Amino acid sequence: MLYRFCLCLMLSAVPVAQAYGFTFTDHTGKKLTLSDFKGKWVLVNFWATWCPPCLKEIPDLVSLYENRKKDVMVIGVAMDYRNPDVVLKHAKRLSVSYPIVLGDQELARQIGPVSMLPTTYVFDPEGKPAVYKIGIVSREALEEFMRENSKIPGSQPAGKVQQKGGR
Repeated sequence: MLYRFCLCLMLSAVPVAQAYGFTFTDHTGKKLTLSDFKGKWVLVNFWATWCPPCLKEIPDLVSLYENRKKDVMVIGVAMDYRNPDVVLKHAKRLSVSYPIVLGDQELARQIGPVSMLPTTYVFDPEGKPAVYKIGIVSREALEEFMRENSKIPGSQPAGKVQQKGGR
């Protein structure tokens, strides 16, 4: 229980994303824009094939995506690669069912800084930046964050992140 609380606290304690939109093209040639997913939580996960924490979190992201397609979209952005075929083989081996984008720092700037991998940006169902996390994320922590930040009576507005110091 304490572990889950710490993960959720770490997830929600980081600054919000800076961008309000993006246009990516996935490995199949399909164009993906933030506005295409209005009404869904959108997770943009920056990862690399050589990054053990990245590979560790992918099964949780696949599980989240597969079980919540009606309200969650996951986009995996592969960074720092030499050969796209290697990226796609890793994605296949890990049973990645969400879109894979072959990215670079220029593409990442549409969302915000990606100084370390993995980095995950989360947008709320209205398309507003909610939070980002540098480091590994879990399905459990993501679902808890989404539940706590959903627009239901008595909850805080989606996208609002408590800042340290009570502001």
